[in-house]
Amino acid sequence: MRILSGMRATGKLHLGHLVGALQTWAKLQKEHETFYFVADWHALTTHYDDTSKLRQNTIEVAKGFIACGIDPGKSVVFVQSGVKEHAELFLIFSMLAPVGRLERIPTYKEIKSELDYKDLSSVGFLSYPVLQAADILIYRAGGVPVGEDQVYHIEFTREIARRFNYYFGEVFPEPKPLLSTVPKLLGTDGRKMSKSYGNVIELDTPKDEAERKILRMVTDPARKRRTDPGDPEKCPVWGYHKAFTKSEEEKCWIMEGCTKAKIGCVDCKKLLLKNMAPVLDEIRERYESLPNEYVIDVVREGCKKAKEEAEKTMMLVRQSVNTLF
Repeated sequence: MRILSGMRATGKLHLGHLVGALQTWAKLQKEHETFYFVADWHALTTHYDDTSKLRQNTIEVAKGFIACGIDPGKSVVFVQSGVKEHAELFLIFSMLAPVGRLERIPTYKEIKSELDYKDLSSVGFLSYPVLQAADILIYRAGGVPVGEDQVYHIEFTREIARRFNYYFGEVFPEPKPLLSTVPKLLGTDGRKMSKSYGNVIELDTPKDEAERKILRMVTDPARKRRTDPGDPEKCPVWGYHKAFTKSEEEKCWIMEGCTKAKIGCVDCKKLLLKNMAPVLDEIRERYESLPNEYVIDVVREGCKKAKEEAEKTMMLVRQSVNTLF
């Protein structure tokens, strides 16, 4: 199966990206044809007012991909703006996308509410699901690894594929969402993980700083004292244990210790740090060893490969739509 996924170039990647997507991407590349891209145009939909860091953010995201195990020898790693055909297909798809349908997409309302201090009344922001559909369909991908909150976007992409095929002939397959089974990590303050909240741990965060952030994480509010029993399912730290603690014996120790007040929250966090260390130390070491020049060379080569596939699709699209060129 051909797999396609991407991440916006809005800054360095963090633990949420690692657990929620990148570990799955690394596994998928072993058995499938995988295309992973940095979505720099998508970053403009909400960060149009300051693009001073866009180039560096693009490099940092690509660097994060590689540091987390995305192998440029197995996967096509590229940058969205390096394949202009995305924009051409977006333009054609925009003719098929009803405005009312775009306004009803849940994440459209959610992001507008979350970023209510910004003016997001632009055509670009409203139509970002159309660009996302073009990103996926231009490679005629069969599967897209996503979290549950993104399934709606894949269904919209399938609708666009059906509409195009109905009007112009069969060109596009309908991609399937490949749902992540990994629980979504909350931020260190217990809220949704978001850079705007300052509650993330970035992949290259120094070890001592990462440890301080974990030790300060909020826990089950019922555990005001060490002797108070708690519920791990109500504690953000438990979500991190699900991702990093592989031993069932240790998980049982946490569950029993918390619910029966046999251990304190610091004990729980220290075990988490022990289990996170091998994973994060390796990623941090890789991240720091990757020169920007190497990363740029990787994505430049990836753009060439991606462009070859995108152009094949666009030739079919132009023939189907009957444009002169």
